[in-house]
Order: sequence, then structure tokens, then C-alpha cells
Amino acid sequence: MSIEYLGLSEINGPLIVLEGVRDASFDEIVELTVDGKKKKIGRIVELYEDKAIIQVFQGTEDMSLFNTHTKLTGHPMEVALSTDILGRVFNGVGQPIDGLGNIIAETKRDINGLPLNPCTREYPRNYIKTGISSIDCLTTLIRGQKLPIFSGNGLPHDQLAAQIVKQASLGEDSNEEFAIVFAAMGVKHDVADFFRRTFEESGASSHVVMYLNLANDPVVERLITPKVALTAAEYLAFEKGMHILVILTDMTSFAEAMREVSSSKGEIPSRKGYPGYLYSELATIYERAGIVHNSKGSVTQIPILTMPNDDITHPIPDLTGYITEGQIVLDRALHQKAIYPPISILPSLSRLMKDGIGKGYTREDHQDLANQLFSSYARVGDARALASVIGEDELSPLDKLYLKFGIEMEQSFIAQGNSEDRTIIQTLDMGWQLLSLLPREELDRIDTKILDKYYKSRNDAVVE
Repeated sequence: MSIEYLGLSEINGPLIVLEGVRDASFDEIVELTVDGKKKKIGRIVELYEDKAIIQVFQGTEDMSLFNTHTKLTGHPMEVALSTDILGRVFNGVGQPIDGLGNIIAETKRDINGLPLNPCTREYPRNYIKTGISSIDCLTTLIRGQKLPIFSGNGLPHDQLAAQIVKQASLGEDSNEEFAIVFAAMGVKHDVADFFRRTFEESGASSHVVMYLNLANDPVVERLITPKVALTAAEYLAFEKGMHILVILTDMTSFAEAMREVSSSKGEIPSRKGYPGYLYSELATIYERAGIVHNSKGSVTQIPILTMPNDDITHPIPDLTGYITEGQIVLDRALHQKAIYPPISILPSLSRLMKDGIGKGYTREDHQDLANQLFSSYARVGDARALASVIGEDELSPLDKLYLKFGIEMEQSFIAQGNSEDRTIIQTLDMGWQLLSLLPREELDRIDTKILDKYYKSRNDAVVE
């Protein structure tokens, strides 16, 4: 027998206070009935003796202290799951919004997930191909990794996310099952339509599960969306044996929602007004990636976040960098040169890259080639700085070669069309074509045997 509570004690933004509560639990879901007909759901976020503070997912606009009835469900928030979720579109709390009806659930899962014993984790191996040269060659995405994209307002991170969804695969020779879980938080209607239209037109939507929290949806729903998406990903990976790539955009919207709700609760703010538990909340999301022992599947994450004022020391990218295994940084200067994708090579890295590339994974020369491209592109920055002081005409022939190398790398290797899907072999061959601009004696990061096999000098790679 369930007890129904009549009326409320207080309403404050998305939060309500209920008094006289018995046998309630933290994170428990409650059902709210407004005016005897409208149904809403909420979540208990704090308990004080017989008082419960409840977050209302659909907002409190039409609620008053006297027209609301509250019923405790006795369980945390759960999402209905089956393999039928593939190809479907849901709102931020996992309800279908594509007009195709409800999911016939095979199971229901707590969106908070289960604690994962670190001893059951396996080290991430093998790579996920994105078809984007600057990622596949220089910051390779490894299965089971969490690799964020640091962007800024106005930079094309949405187009990059859509391109990754369209092109991502386990490689040309793999026959393992692969799918994508895409979660968007606080996006505008035109951006949501762009994602849906792009996935449908490319034919990718059949292996994509979409969770869309729009900008005009309740802010509290934004806090639930990544957890719902990751619960679906864990189900497909660890119960159905699929390799799942999870793309979360934009984690800044998630953090802003946390700050707003925390302020409503009267909590003491920390850096930049964010709650002190921002780190632990981000960690509970990012750490739900990996490979579990005796499971065929894996969960790989690409969180996307926009850095306020392009500040990489802002709390959101700063804390994200502590938790994740590298980052891909988008550069405004490259974007202003009309280079897409504007991936800044030097501050970008993938810490797990070395264990999922090379012989048996991509190609034997991959690691040496990537090291040399990084090193040579760093020399380009030095040559450009010198040219800005003494003029390009006064540079040595070698420095002029590096300037030429930098231009060609940006315009032919980093830059590619938003529907251009390059294989890993094409990407590596393009890297060698770039290095052929430079004299052999400058390629000091490559093993001699690999250099003998792949390096072919161009006529202009001669320094007088």
C-alpha cells in the first residue's frame, strides 16, 4: 500500500519541499499529480528528518502548495531498455519523442549504474576509426577510452560530432557489432534538427540511439540525460556484447545546470560559482567508460565541452582533464583560416594511443610517424615566430621548408571536408607525403628501418 501526500510545504525554482515524509530514500523517484490530472516525476535530492527536497524534472510552473499530490515509488530512476532502442530518439529522461511508440522493455536499469570493481576492468586496446586524419593519426581514439573535445563558442564542434557519428567504425576489417549513443544537453531546436537530419541522410541513424535535451526543456532534466545515455550504453555493451561509442554534448550545459540547481538549494558555491562536488559528478559520468573482464563489448566516451572565453583553465575543462585520458582541442585561429576541423595539434593528445596502434592494430609505422609529425609541426611554430621578427626572406632554407611544411599540413592533412572519410592507411600515407617535404636528416623521431621503408624525398626537400 503506497501513501499519497497532499500538498507541498515550499516551491523554489525546480525544487519542492515535502514535509511529514516516512521511509523515503535519497535519489528515490516520486510521482506528482497536479490538479488531479497532469503527471510529473521528481527525484529526492535531500532528506532532513521528515522533510524531503525533490527535484521536479518537468518544472514547477503550474504547481502550487495546494494542487499537488505526491507518491513515493520506492525505487531510483530507471530506464526501459532493449535492443529496439537502436535507431530511436528519446528525450532527456528516456521517453520516446520520435512518434514510434514506447519501447517494449526487456529490462529496466537504474540510471546511476552499478559500482564497477576496478579489478574487473581490462586495459583499453585497439582503436576506433573516425575517418578524421588529425584524430586517427595523432590523437587516436582507443576502445574503452574517454577522450574529450575542448571547444569554444562558435567553433564547429557540432559538425565534428556529427561527422564522427557518420564515419566512426571499428576499422575496415572488423566484423564486431558497433553502435553509437548520442546525448545532447541544452541544445537549440535547430541544432537538434541538424543532428537528426544529418544522421538520417547519412544512413547512420539505424545504429544510433539519440537522447535530446533541448534548451527549453527543464534544467533538471539536463542532469539526468548523460546518466540515461550511459545506462543504455552499458546495457548494449556489457549485456549485448557491442562496442559502444558515447558522444556527450555539451558537458558545459550539464555543469551550468548543476550550478543553477545548487544555487536553488542554497549550497555554498566553489570556483566560479559551481558546487564543490562538480569534480565528483563529472567523475561519475566519465568513469562509466571502459572494458569489463569476460565481456565482449566496450564503452568509449567522447564528451564535448565549450570552454567559456576559450579558457582551458576554467573549472569544467580543468577538472575534465584530470579525469579523462587526453583531450582534442579546437583552435579559433585555425577556424578563422577556414580550416575544418580546426584541431590544434600541439595541445591535443591521447594518453592511451600507444597501446592501440602499430603492428597488428593500424600499421607498424603509426607511432613513429605521429611522433615525427608532432615534432616537425612544433618546429613550424618556432619558424613562424622567427619570421615575424626578422621577416620570411631572412630565414634559412631549412626554416623556409618548415614554413612550407606547416602550410601544407594545415591545408591538406588537418583540413578535410565534413563528409570526407579517410581510411587509416590513407591518413598514414598522407603523413609520409608531408614528411617527404623535409630532408631525411631532420626526421630524428623515426626508426631507421621504418624510414628506409616509407620515406621518399621530394626534390625540394634539399637544404643547400
